[in-house]
Amino acid sequence: MKQAAFCIEIPFKTLNLLSLNFILMKKFPLFIIFLLLIITSCKKKVNESFVPGEVWEDTDGNPINAHGGGILFDNGKYYWFGELKKGKTWRVEKTNWECYRVKAGGVSCYSSTDLYNWQYEGIALKPDINDSTSEIHTSKVIERPKVIYNEQTKNYVMWMHIDSEDYSFARAGVATSKSVTGPYTYLGSIQPNDQMSRDQSLFKDSDGKAFQICSSENNATMYINELTDDYLKPTGRFARIFIGLSREAPAMVKHNNKYYLLSSGCTGWDPNPAMYAKSDSILGEYTIEGNPCIGKDADKTFFSQSTYILPVYGKDEQFVAMFDRWNKTDLEDSRYVWLPLRFENDKMIIEWKENWKLE
Repeated sequence: MKQAAFCIEIPFKTLNLLSLNFILMKKFPLFIIFLLLIITSCKKKVNESFVPGEVWEDTDGNPINAHGGGILFDNGKYYWFGELKKGKTWRVEKTNWECYRVKAGGVSCYSSTDLYNWQYEGIALKPDINDSTSEIHTSKVIERPKVIYNEQTKNYVMWMHIDSEDYSFARAGVATSKSVTGPYTYLGSIQPNDQMSRDQSLFKDSDGKAFQICSSENNATMYINELTDDYLKPTGRFARIFIGLSREAPAMVKHNNKYYLLSSGCTGWDPNPAMYAKSDSILGEYTIEGNPCIGKDADKTFFSQSTYILPVYGKDEQFVAMFDRWNKTDLEDSRYVWLPLRFENDKMIIEWKENWKLE
């Protein structure tokens, strides 16, 4: 992130003592060094723009740790939920693909008023560190969390991908909280409409109806599952789309009463061209439109993978496309690629920018 430094002024009335500068420098050099360290520590870094792929620090100066995440706007603030990936990355040898893992760290939460600067709010959903049979034990998989608010129940509802170490479980987990930042209570997992659920997302429509979107049938097909009014389980209405196309990393947005679904191909950790499709109905027929990315490395989705599309609050025509740039051998060091998304004649366009600001 591009950063600007500022310093909180310290009203040192005693700075008149600096007339003793020479004496202090001569007799108390360690005191001077200590004073300089205090003054330097008062500086804070402020992000003023997006710099895709660079290390993004929170307001405490620590790298943001919220991978595969999504955003909820609530009561004047944005809340970013994502996978907390901490510690050593290892490869699960019993799989026939490059399955790299870290211990499941749960779901982290950050808040922001401007989308540039994020304050760490803590772990919204903590993993179980004791019971190895728990679905959210650190030995399991907790991925791609998304949170929406239910006006009827006054609950914040989180859906996520829950899996075993070798990804054979393929389920969707649900958790709820009365507070946006948590703690969230894990309710359990299901296979929506009796089908596998791996990479997943949530979408809340303008009428309040909610949908869970997931890669299913061993990632060969994608499902859009309508949720019950409390957002806790499927209603039984669903659509099978991208049949046999092997798509993952879904991210949905609505524009001009059309539904747009962005996704990635299933090529492991190797980048591939993004693809989007659109429909007049969320459960209707989807027309594949191709790769929306333009600019440098567009054919590789900027060496990243989709996770969420954020409508900027109060700006009908402004959207942010959120991607993860995975570092498979050091997952904690995976980066975030946020880019402007726009529509031209109902065509989705995501353009590479080295450095950019919201309009």
